[in-house]
Amino acid sequence: MSQGTRDIMKKREQRYSYGLTLLRESIEKKHPFADVHPPATDDRFPLRLENISLAFGRLEALIQISMELKEGEILAIIGPNGAGKTSLLNVISGFYHPQEGEVFFQGRRITHLSSHKIAELGLCRTFQNIALFHGLSVLDNIIVGRHPFIHYPFIVGMIYFPWANHEEVKQRAIAEDIVDFLELEHVRGSVVGTLAYGLRKRVELGRALALEPRVLLLDEPMAGMNLDEKEDMARFIIDINEFLRIPVVLIEHDMGVVMDIADRIVVLDFGYKIAEGSPEKIKGDPKVIAAYLGEG
Repeated sequence: MSQGTRDIMKKREQRYSYGLTLLRESIEKKHPFADVHPPATDDRFPLRLENISLAFGRLEALIQISMELKEGEILAIIGPNGAGKTSLLNVISGFYHPQEGEVFFQGRRITHLSSHKIAELGLCRTFQNIALFHGLSVLDNIIVGRHPFIHYPFIVGMIYFPWANHEEVKQRAIAEDIVDFLELEHVRGSVVGTLAYGLRKRVELGRALALEPRVLLLDEPMAGMNLDEKEDMARFIIDINEFLRIPVVLIEHDMGVVMDIADRIVVLDFGYKIAEGSPEKIKGDPKVIAAYLGEG
């Protein structure tokens, strides 16, 4: 892996406070939904796809795609527009169901689970087109992601019993420190719909973190950003991967960012996987150069 971006990011001091440590400990503990769908196989990969094919009528979006995500890595998926990248993320996260093939998450077969069940298991994502509650504040949008982990009924919360107060303090501590981690303190109370595009992308990342992901899927998290915003987002992704120990699947068009932060790259073209390997290997692959990077 290129040391450029990682070395730069590590020079910037990052404060990991109490709430973020709580989040990491919670992710590492047994997930509350872990037993809903018991493991189908003893799988050493957090995420594995076997021969996924997806078609919309006569249009074949994905053709026999197999890949795996290794523990602790950042896996980038690249390819030209229309290659099938977002369709692949939609299959993994349950928004599309493939005609052929299987998806396994931590040994569980999740191919035909609904998207909300998959999110509950800890496979969380952001979207290419921002999907936030634009009338709510930054903090409220992130707290929404804590909903599956609030363990008191509505009436108890309304009357505000002491244990409900304790639960509220815990959830807010985690949400506030996600705000701090993503450097959103200056806009924590702002209505999301009034924020700049780059900040809204950061809020969406925060909401995905609040769901305690065991694997994080990021669909073009740096699209439309300027250079400074891209550098910040790259730093956050690296910190999420290294401090929170969350494997990341990343779709991104900025090849400089991909080559700097990805451990491994999968290349799609017209629904086919045409290459897979380290950034160094992908840079020199003739098929990738012809399909995506350009002959020149």
